[in-house]
Amino acid sequence: MKIEHMVLGAVATNCYLVINEKTKEAIVVDPADRADVILRKAAEKDVTLRAIFLTHGHGDHILAVPELREKAGIPVYACRAEEALLQDPKQNLTSMLFGKPLSLKADILADDGEELNVGGMRFRLLFTPGHTPGGCCYYNEEDGVLFSGDTLFAGSVGRTDFPGGSMKTLMRSLAEKILCLPDSVRVYPGHQEDTTIGEERLCNPYFREY
Repeated sequence: MKIEHMVLGAVATNCYLVINEKTKEAIVVDPADRADVILRKAAEKDVTLRAIFLTHGHGDHILAVPELREKAGIPVYACRAEEALLQDPKQNLTSMLFGKPLSLKADILADDGEELNVGGMRFRLLFTPGHTPGGCCYYNEEDGVLFSGDTLFAGSVGRTDFPGGSMKTLMRSLAEKILCLPDSVRVYPGHQEDTTIGEERLCNPYFREY
């Protein structure tokens, strides 16, 4: 697995192109707002896009989805619990913060613990509500990789003051689904730099009680 990192949009959202180097197939994680940049990167790397994985439905992670889905002809995956937020421009903040109301319907809604086999790569969806009601992470155990969206950051956690957010719920999600992963797992968050579970277990101030 090879991971290409792009920082896109007004709030510096991390978009990832996850590449199976054997099959030259790829998954886009959280396409932000620049479908053109992502398509150029895919062409540059000579890969075939197979899917879009959404960690949650906030506007800074989804605005490029309609164009990318249409031009690449690929399905959108999201957690089933995020369905309502994705379809509501007020809840997903595309109206309030971005001035581009978007009601988005995912093609495939997955449940907690469900395995997703795309492009020869296997991920397990981890339901991690708190930042949003249906926030999730995508875990590839074979390569020790976690795409955490806005659930976990290097040295911090996702904010919970948007519609549907809950710090209590987020901390329970982290304790039950994320901190139990091996220390060596590399975490690719929705913003800022990547980290590891071990680094966050030791240094993240939100985890001191654990």
